[in-house]
Amino acid sequence: MSDTPSRFDAAVLIGRFQPFHEGHRSLLVQALELAPEVIVVVASSYQARSPRNPWTWEERARTIRDSVAAAARDRITAVPVRDYYDEKRWRAQIERRVRERLGEARKRVVLVGHFEGRSSKGLGGFVQYAMRSLPRQLDIDATSLRDLYFGAAEGGLPDGVVSLGDQFTRALPPSSLLLLQESAATEDYARVADEWASYRRYRALWKAAPFAPIFVTVDAVVTCRGQVLLIKRGHHPGKGLLGLPGGFVEPDETTLEAALRELEEETRLDLGGDSLDDVLRDRAVFDHPERSQRGRSITHAFHFDLGDGPPPPVQAGDDAAGVEWVDIDRLTSLEEQFVDDHFHILDRFLTLPID
Repeated sequence: MSDTPSRFDAAVLIGRFQPFHEGHRSLLVQALELAPEVIVVVASSYQARSPRNPWTWEERARTIRDSVAAAARDRITAVPVRDYYDEKRWRAQIERRVRERLGEARKRVVLVGHFEGRSSKGLGGFVQYAMRSLPRQLDIDATSLRDLYFGAAEGGLPDGVVSLGDQFTRALPPSSLLLLQESAATEDYARVADEWASYRRYRALWKAAPFAPIFVTVDAVVTCRGQVLLIKRGHHPGKGLLGLPGGFVEPDETTLEAALRELEEETRLDLGGDSLDDVLRDRAVFDHPERSQRGRSITHAFHFDLGDGPPPPVQAGDDAAGVEWVDIDRLTSLEEQFVDDHFHILDRFLTLPID
């Protein structure tokens, strides 16, 4: 940074950084030129490892800091922000994180980024920040890098990520290459690569469709005496992760009928009958375009509350590898074990204690 006083007290850089690549690093370097402090907002935090979110926010924060000279690292603060699937709530949390870092005194803040394309959606809403739009200097696509990384799993990455070719290694700073090399040797890599392959096979089934499919699904939130009914998923997507009982709507049923059927098939809990009106508390639609890694999926979720009596017995069936009643007070500590947006569906109905 030059000795000339900066116009700004802090620069903000927002991204998912999955992975952090040279295009991101070029923005970081320019942010360091604009202000004495750079706040890097690491989006998509607190999620289970998946083909879209392979690395934790702490792992990404480390690669970001280590991508610049040691003298500049103390000027970078990484802050995690979860995906709320609600743009206003997401933006409010980022603004709060920045205030917490800078203090309540009014500071001159500049938001640095490429303000074009789908990945920058929502960035224009930060009206209290100055905007510094920088041209895209490198044609790098993080999705393609992840596809290359997980697609190499069949070969076992015998020589580490270097075996993926010059195009790959040129796209990533050394700190990110090191993270990917370390990750490739873990059980998580094998599991996520298997899930990546399942998505590829799934999408191949719809390749001949005249337009991209939109799936309609259902989920059931069942509570009883301070507990909620969860399943452990037996198949992809999210094999081994926690989720809500649910599935696809069949052509001859309503969404409520589908939710009751899926609930009974996966947990052996039958809520049908005359008492249904007594236990159905709420319903909501979740339709964020990126809520499901399977593809464009709109789910209708139903909240059933069984009251203060003892939770009825349940048993895993159909696509569920396990089923259990879980204390609602434990859900926040389990956030990183949920598939897709199921944690946020629970938050919508149960108002969980999260930021």
